[in-house]
Amino acid sequence: MRKFLKFILSILVHIVYRVKITGKENIPEKEAAILCQNHIHALDPVVFILTAKREINGVGKEELYKIGILKWLAKIFGIYPVKRDGSDINTVKILLKLLKQNKLVFIAPEGTRNGLAKGLKPKNGAVNLAIKTGAPIIPIGIRGSFRAFSKVIINIGKPVYYNEGEVNKEDVDNLTKNLMDEIIRLRDEEI
Repeated sequence: MRKFLKFILSILVHIVYRVKITGKENIPEKEAAILCQNHIHALDPVVFILTAKREINGVGKEELYKIGILKWLAKIFGIYPVKRDGSDINTVKILLKLLKQNKLVFIAPEGTRNGLAKGLKPKNGAVNLAIKTGAPIIPIGIRGSFRAFSKVIINIGKPVYYNEGEVNKEDVDNLTKNLMDEIIRLRDEEI
């Protein structure tokens, strides 16, 4: 069901948004990775997941699971509910398990649409997962208006590896800030 639905919806996404993707070679073919992008529109994670060759699991705000059709789609596409306050241990355990199985997982460090523009501090979850598992983070910059028949550009950066081991909260905060800086650079890069 997932593959068929993804195929149909990906055709629709390519037509409606004229998606241009660069850096596809930076996503590993078989190994685990954490995919992190800026979050500018409700559909940007959907567009990215539908245009990727590999299956991607991810997280979405728990409020999505209160809407029937969105809950159904989230389950089909492997999107797990997460509490934005960072207290959701069960979802973290699921993501750790997926990464150990060499899967791709998706996290938007902003935690909400246009989080940086709203002055919100990015979430450290992706960096913490990368440090714990050794999986690289793939930074991704997305831009576009998401209006029908406009262009959406997805710029995929090179993998960023983090050393496993002991790090303090300040180190993780700095690594997360550096990650967001790279995501924004990719978003703004002319391609």
